[in-house]
Amino acid sequence: MINLRGIAAFLALLGAAAESHAAGVTIGVVAPQNGPLALLGAQIAAGAGFEIQQSGNTLVAINETCEENSGAAVADALVNAKVQVAVGFLCSETLEGALPKLKDANIPVITVSVRSRILMEDALKNGWPLFRAAPADGAEAAKVIEVILKDWAADPIALIEDGTIHGRELTEAVRNALEQNGLKPVFTDTYRPGQEQQIALVRRLKRAGATRVFIGGDRNDIAVIARDAKAEYIQLSILGGDAMRAANQPQPLADGVRAVALPEYALLPESAATADALRTKGVEPEGYVLPSLAAALIAGQAGQAAAAAGKPLQEMLLGATFQTPVGTIAFTGAHELSQNPYRLLEWRGNGFFPPAAPTQ
Repeated sequence: MINLRGIAAFLALLGAAAESHAAGVTIGVVAPQNGPLALLGAQIAAGAGFEIQQSGNTLVAINETCEENSGAAVADALVNAKVQVAVGFLCSETLEGALPKLKDANIPVITVSVRSRILMEDALKNGWPLFRAAPADGAEAAKVIEVILKDWAADPIALIEDGTIHGRELTEAVRNALEQNGLKPVFTDTYRPGQEQQIALVRRLKRAGATRVFIGGDRNDIAVIARDAKAEYIQLSILGGDAMRAANQPQPLADGVRAVALPEYALLPESAATADALRTKGVEPEGYVLPSLAAALIAGQAGQAAAAAGKPLQEMLLGATFQTPVGTIAFTGAHELSQNPYRLLEWRGNGFFPPAAPTQ
């Protein structure tokens, strides 16, 4: 959990430092500073601010309200502050209004949150300078499909989902991919979420002969299904999606349950030193902290490269590879991450970790 008192003090110090001098690359950090999204905004500001301070660049903090038609004002503030590149951007509403003006000002944007496929299509069509350091819409499904086709293709597979829009769409994408590869699930169903027990469901899975089940649902429902399968002596390999990254309660998750999810970046070896440094500042490296730090690192390095080469900063974001605390990052010609950030993870003890061995 983020230490709110510590992070507030840290951000105050960053603000004072930004006002005291201007140096290096001027980077705008756009994030909510108040309201219901303030905690996420604080994560973005803390991560990006830490990196900007460490690199000797200049931070310009811009409040993001995430309201309709608020983007133009954000763009004006960035232009008036003479920023060279901007990072953050929690909401698509901000980007929709800001990008046309930022294109005119040659200010590229790196969003750490917005996943809209349509927005990126519009950006590419209109030449808006948007780069996405977040997963694209559909990346989760693509990784789930990759894992299932690689590890489960020879086994009887069940697909179940909780009836929510996300659960249904994710599971439907998997089903379509299986059928395109000549595979038919032995069981499909929509279960009722939020139940204290799912014994009838796991018995139906057993009768269908399923040994592998993908579940488009939330963490607690999956924990209940795993518990009841074990109680009924039903051997099921269970895979969920990114919704598994949630509080491990009220039903704890059983060891061995797997998820295709974004990793806890603070647990990665390449993140250890940076995570420790953030903690000394009272900032827990959770949520958007490390991704925002990585975005600011990329912005700073691209800005320095652009100045050295006498080229537009946007060109330096393309065709370059950046080593960051969340891994190696490069952007495609479509301004997306070149590698899918979702990973196959397994619950062990108190966290999700890379599987110890290939799926059997």
